[in-house]
Amino acid sequence: MKRKTAKLLKIILPLVLGVVLVWYSLSKISVEDLIGYFKNADYGYIGLGLLFGLLSHLSRAYRWKYMIEPMGYTLRLPNSIMAVFATYLVNYTIPRAGEITRATILTNYEGVPFEKGFGTIVAERVADMVVMLGIITITLFLEFEFIYQFFSERFNPNKLIIGGSIGLVILGLVFTFLKKSSSPFAIKVRAFISGLIEGILSIFKMKHKWAFIAHTLFIWLMYVLMFYITTFSIPETSNLPIAAVLIGFISASFSIAATNGGIGSYPVAVYAAFSIFAIAKEPSIAFGWIMWSSQTLMIIVLGGISLIYLPIYNRTK
Repeated sequence: MKRKTAKLLKIILPLVLGVVLVWYSLSKISVEDLIGYFKNADYGYIGLGLLFGLLSHLSRAYRWKYMIEPMGYTLRLPNSIMAVFATYLVNYTIPRAGEITRATILTNYEGVPFEKGFGTIVAERVADMVVMLGIITITLFLEFEFIYQFFSERFNPNKLIIGGSIGLVILGLVFTFLKKSSSPFAIKVRAFISGLIEGILSIFKMKHKWAFIAHTLFIWLMYVLMFYITTFSIPETSNLPIAAVLIGFISASFSIAATNGGIGSYPVAVYAAFSIFAIAKEPSIAFGWIMWSSQTLMIIVLGGISLIYLPIYNRTK
C-alpha cells in the first residue's frame, strides 16, 4: 500500500507543481502580452534553435550504439532515434518513465535484455551529469567576480564564509558516516556512488570511447547553442551577456527534472536566472515559454511519429 502511495505521489506531485508554476508564471505577465511576444518573435532564430536541439537528439541516438556494441548487439540507428524521441515524449506524462520505455523498446525490437539496456541509459546519464557539472564549474570560474559580488551585496560576506565553513564540516561528517556506517541507508548510498564511479570509468574502457566522449560534448554544445540562439528571437533578450546565457541555461536545465518535461518550471527558472541581471520579467518569462514551447512541440511531433512508426518499421521482426 505504501509503495502504491509513493508511486502515485511521484506522478501527482510534479503535475501539481507544474500547474502551480504555470499559474505563477502567468501571474507575472498577462496572457495578451505573452501572445504578443509569440506573434512578434523572430521564428528564424527559433527554427535554428530547433535545429540545434534536433542535432543533439540525433547525436544522443548515435552515441547509444557505442554502449550497446560491447555487449554483442547491433543497434539499428532508426530504432535508436525513435527510442530517444519516445523517451522524451513519455517523460512528459510520468517523470523518468521514458527511460523504462527506452529500455523496453530496445528489448522488444533489438533483443537486448532489459537490465542491460537500462544499465547503458544510466551510464549515459552519468556522462551527461559529468558534463553538466563541467559547465557549472566553467560558469563559476568565468563569472566568479560577478557571482561573488551578487551574493555579497545581498548577504553578509562573513555570514557566507561562516555558513560555507559549517556546510563543509557537515559534509565531512556526512561523508565519514556514510563511509563507516553499516546501516542499510549508508550501504545503499555507497553502492549508488560506487555505481556512478564505475559507470564513469566504464566509458574509458569502451572500444569507441573517444567517439563517445566527442558525441557527449557535441550534445551539450548543441544544448547551449539551442538556448543561446533562441535568445535572439526576442529583442529584449538579444543582447544578453554570456553570464546570463550560461546561468539561464543551467537553471533551465535543472528545471526539467522538477516537473514533467519542465512544464511551468522552465519559464520560472529562466525568469529567476535572468532577474539576477536586471532583465525585465515580461520578456524573461516570454522567452522561457517560447523556448519551452518550441522544444516541446518538436518532441510531441517526433515522439508521436516515433511511437506510431516503431512497430511498422519492425513489423518483420
